[in-house]
Amino acid sequence: MNFSQSGMIEHSNFCYESVNRSCPKITYPTVIRIPLYIFFMTIIVLTMCGNLLVVISITHFKQLQTPTNYLILSLAVTDFLLAIVIMPPSMVRTIETCWYLGDTLCKIHSSTDVMLSKVSILNLTFISIDRYYAVCQPLHYRTKITTCTALIMILISWNLFFIIGFGMIFMKLNILGIEDFYDNNFHCFGGCFIFHSKTSAIIGSVLSFYIPGFIMVTIYQKILHIALKQARSIHSTACQHVQPGNSTSSSKMERKATKTLAIVMGVFLTCWLPFFVCNIIDPLINYSIPPVLFDTLVWIGYLNSTSNPIVYAFFYSWFRKAFKMIIFGKIFQAHSSRAKLSTE
Repeated sequence: MNFSQSGMIEHSNFCYESVNRSCPKITYPTVIRIPLYIFFMTIIVLTMCGNLLVVISITHFKQLQTPTNYLILSLAVTDFLLAIVIMPPSMVRTIETCWYLGDTLCKIHSSTDVMLSKVSILNLTFISIDRYYAVCQPLHYRTKITTCTALIMILISWNLFFIIGFGMIFMKLNILGIEDFYDNNFHCFGGCFIFHSKTSAIIGSVLSFYIPGFIMVTIYQKILHIALKQARSIHSTACQHVQPGNSTSSSKMERKATKTLAIVMGVFLTCWLPFFVCNIIDPLINYSIPPVLFDTLVWIGYLNSTSNPIVYAFFYSWFRKAFKMIIFGKIFQAHSSRAKLSTE
């Protein structure tokens, strides 16, 4: 395969020239490879730095150590690990189109990728549950969502998908029943990708994305409805005591609630929905989706981890102040951990 005239691909050979059943290798021209490395490195650095700021903020500042923020801390740790453990090898595999780290490291990488990606999604689900109680049942919030409750949610997220991720890959549950079909048609040396049977693709996608996604959409719709209802109630009460010209804060609350929730769900669905749609469709159409498309969709899913610090942290004034103190080194001052951070 030679597309050098188009400037897209120089040539295609094999990952291991002397090995039978070696995976094909596509060599991209330097003018494409260098921008790709810069692009992926930018994503990795942004993901790492953004989530590291969240981790340091919550672990350092006493005021931020609440049940809600413990869930955000778990999310940030997950996304940080994704940036430093999963993304760099995935970057090299994507650009060089081969995996040179061996079969065992491939299994560990794939298992960790599955685990961290799904832990991130489940953390988002638990955060939506936390927000539901905070907005819709504020009188019961402190008794329902305690530090112990948050820790149980975190343990469930990590342990559940550790078992699923490593169990699925190392026990080959993802190709259960189609081992011969996989070995004869897809297995090759120098590749590292997760292959799913129809059953594995459907069950895995439903459990790890569609059910959590449905829960989040339902909860956030309920939250939005209650938030707007509360804002109208406050507006109605305020109008009885102040002049009409001074009642703009209610409309601002409505706009902020609508915007924040739209961003939360929009980013999540935009990043992960294309991958999980293709993940279910691919086995049904005899695995005809091009690998490069799947790889692209995986990276779009990774972008959710890049966006999480912005969506869940940068929107809040107390996190923004914490970030500034970290960046300018003020956290090294005495008693900085007890600094009063502004709230919204």
